[in-house]
Amino acid sequence: MTSVEEPGNIVFGGPMTVQEATGSRSLGQYVLDKYKSFGDRTVLVDAIKGVEYSASFMHKSIVRLAYILQKLGVKQNDVIGLSSENSINFALTMFAGFAVGATVAPLNVTYSDREVDHAINLSKPKIIFASKLTLDRVAKVASKNNFVKGIIAISGSSKNFKNIYAFNKLMDNYKFKTQSEFTSPLANKDEDMALIVCSSGTTGLPKGVQLTQRNIMATLDSQSQPASIAVQDVTVLTVIPWFHVFGCLTLIGTTCTGARLVYLPKFDDKQFLSAIETYRVMTAFMVPPLMVFLAKHPIVDNYDLSSLMVLRCGAAPLSRDTEDQIKKRIGVPCIRQGYGLSEATLSLLGQNDDFCKPGSVGVLKVGIYAKVVDPDTGKILGANERGELCFKGDVIMKGYIGDTESTQTAIKDGWLHTGDIGYFDVDFEFFIVDRIKELIKYKGFQVPPAEIEALLLTHDKIKDAAVIGKPDEEAGELPLAFVVKQANVQLTENDVIQFVNEHASPAKRLRGGVIFVDEIPKNPSGKILRRILRNMLKKPKSKL
Repeated sequence: MTSVEEPGNIVFGGPMTVQEATGSRSLGQYVLDKYKSFGDRTVLVDAIKGVEYSASFMHKSIVRLAYILQKLGVKQNDVIGLSSENSINFALTMFAGFAVGATVAPLNVTYSDREVDHAINLSKPKIIFASKLTLDRVAKVASKNNFVKGIIAISGSSKNFKNIYAFNKLMDNYKFKTQSEFTSPLANKDEDMALIVCSSGTTGLPKGVQLTQRNIMATLDSQSQPASIAVQDVTVLTVIPWFHVFGCLTLIGTTCTGARLVYLPKFDDKQFLSAIETYRVMTAFMVPPLMVFLAKHPIVDNYDLSSLMVLRCGAAPLSRDTEDQIKKRIGVPCIRQGYGLSEATLSLLGQNDDFCKPGSVGVLKVGIYAKVVDPDTGKILGANERGELCFKGDVIMKGYIGDTESTQTAIKDGWLHTGDIGYFDVDFEFFIVDRIKELIKYKGFQVPPAEIEALLLTHDKIKDAAVIGKPDEEAGELPLAFVVKQANVQLTENDVIQFVNEHASPAKRLRGGVIFVDEIPKNPSGKILRRILRNMLKKPKSKL
């Protein structure tokens, strides 16, 4: 639905017309009812093992695990930690947690001991589920925090914690008598937390984002489905980590529509392409690094990707050139960008068939209000005026757990201040320019790193790139690029500098230089970790 402008330059995405999820007694009950209604339809596929899971299997298993959780002492509003790569047991654990009315706190599987300790001290989980990949680390940290009463090993074993239970043994234990149905406790949707997800942490240790049951249910109700294709005929692929809000809401939203979600535990180029070919994937959830892979990696030509109809990309800006390269190379007819963040239960803006201008992230989702404000004066701006993007609606988080100050900074009078610079045009399509804190200030000019990065990625010898500001006494900051070269090519610092000089205005030239690196540090959703790059500049041995 096209957004309409209200008085005072506030933009509205239109009223919520579907209230199926929000009308349920709880998020957990909604999930159970949906799976029960789908019967034997396949809803999840493990692309590595080649195993397909039906909705009836999911319903039966979620009910059993919900009863087991209750027997283990998990009550409504208790917190369950979940540290695992994408797997069937991740999905069952999260949905069973919802069923008993508990809050699920996913943990990044790449976290160090320090980061795990920080994360669990935010959410205080009673029980933590952990896979073999993370079990020893989680158990070691949990042993120093007495609020953790037990650990359930999704796979593997550990001697670092005394109360560890094996997931499969619990599910197979005949002593846990369960029934075929389960009634989820009535929820206070505005207060009961469904998820505590960790923010990206691009500027330091992550914050715990509290997402209520209403936040999730409103997001589910705002989903739009392809009008010309029956949902049960749609096959979707994701490799986005489910511990990240992008992946987590993909899992919840896709399977609750009855679509078939094919998943991978991590990105592997051959497995990713093979999954598309084998399962005739129609839609894939993507982040920019995956899009660049499809655009540039030679291995892509070895696979039949003709089934792809839609690529949905989020988490970071995608350049027009990368989009064009993909369309030309593999013939995918539709690439859709979107915009969201953990604090808004993922998605706020999205492209559709009517609103998909090059470079835009689309229009407002239903039920969402937006305004663009001048960061310095707070004035609400109009069309084509750049400022900070702010949003309001039922999807906005309750706040950061245990951090009132940060919550009050982020949410003012019900409006979430994103820290992202952007604008909307006369058709109410939105465009993201950059982050307030990431804009490079060169002699008074505001230089968006993302714009230079998009330019660098058009160079056929550049595989990836990131740009930051290098402190300079005279100019303030000088644009500096970290560049990953394509394999077996010759490319010099001067080549890169001259390329930018030819295609960018003077303020955007790489006066800070070029540093060649093996990879660009990014978080699991594909956002560039600029603080790591800035720290590299501070080291005496940096190759400047």
